[in-house]
Amino acid sequence: MSELKVPEVGESITEVVVGQWLVVEGEFANKDDVVVVIETDKANVELPAPADGVVKKVLVGDGENAQVGDVIGHFEEGVPASTGASRSDRSEAGATKADSSPSSQTAANDVPAVMPAAQRVLAEHGLEAGDVKATGPGGRLLKEDVLRHVAGESQDPVAEPVAARNGMREEEAVPLTPIRKRIAERLVQAQQQAALLTTFNEIDMGPVKALRKQHQEAFQKKHGIKLGFMSFFVKAAIEALKEYPQINAELRGQELVYHNYYDIGVAVGGGKGLVVPVVRNAERLSFASVEKTIAELATRAQQQKLTLEELQGGTFTISNGGVYGSLLSTPIVNPPQSGILGLHAIQDRPAAVNGEVVIRPMMYVALTYDHRIVDGREAVQFLLRIKHCVEDPARILLEI
Repeated sequence: MSELKVPEVGESITEVVVGQWLVVEGEFANKDDVVVVIETDKANVELPAPADGVVKKVLVGDGENAQVGDVIGHFEEGVPASTGASRSDRSEAGATKADSSPSSQTAANDVPAVMPAAQRVLAEHGLEAGDVKATGPGGRLLKEDVLRHVAGESQDPVAEPVAARNGMREEEAVPLTPIRKRIAERLVQAQQQAALLTTFNEIDMGPVKALRKQHQEAFQKKHGIKLGFMSFFVKAAIEALKEYPQINAELRGQELVYHNYYDIGVAVGGGKGLVVPVVRNAERLSFASVEKTIAELATRAQQQKLTLEELQGGTFTISNGGVYGSLLSTPIVNPPQSGILGLHAIQDRPAAVNGEVVIRPMMYVALTYDHRIVDGREAVQFLLRIKHCVEDPARILLEI
């Protein structure tokens, strides 16, 4: 009998959440099959079976907290598959049950984990978990999934649970996830330990839009990915960081450490919150490589498959609130970095060009910086450098 323990999941991480047991108690697993998913404040970690065998006992259930090194289950090695149901057997059994029900076409779940709020709505409408398609992280069945299912059956797009229709007011208290706790800690840390200031400017996105329109088809045909705006800002930021290296530096004790490489963090929405995967050595990458790397990281973030290594060690961050419609914001520096660039929505606005008022596609940009390291003059000039590079992209290629 062997112990299933919470592994070391990264520097300074001591507490985790058992996300979901993929192999349930009494079920057989082959060696290296994922037995349980561990959720940390940065990413999910998969714990594999140490050998062919059966999960004999689950000690820490789905959604419960555990410490690094804790035993969360017992595993009996060498037990033949015939003595314990396998995960595929369970899937087939679930499919058979779904096929026998009237709603078999929509019942695509394999024994999903049901959140408490979802369970209440299921009960209100006389439904079972297998009747509803789960869309939550790790296959969890959410309240919204049940409401969507009910609305689809009733052809009422604003269907509400019985309690709401009867005028009852409900509240639901759920524990903070590790990633939400960590986000809170980091934001407070940044505010308390750094002297943060923000400077703003605006950029005429017309030249970049025209360049993309001119070369988009050829670019996509050759590289298999669209030419977006982010690669221009990544390249422009690198040029500005080369000119103002203190914004690519960090305070380490009583020393200011300058980085002679450019690992650019790009904030993306993940399945459990905002995460910042890092584009390593971005100065060595082409526009196409930057676009491909960001696209791959964003997809993996949505699937909650980012590794801890992909989320650590950035030297500068870019956050694009414009994709959510933000017109202006003050982003917060990600410690121990010294700066973060905030991008915003592109809007057609009146602008003065050669003494005339014309309508141009304009974007507000913001640089939040640590004033302990970066002076105001350098911060303003850094943002101007980015503005000049984006408004005249040839500067990036010519490095002028």
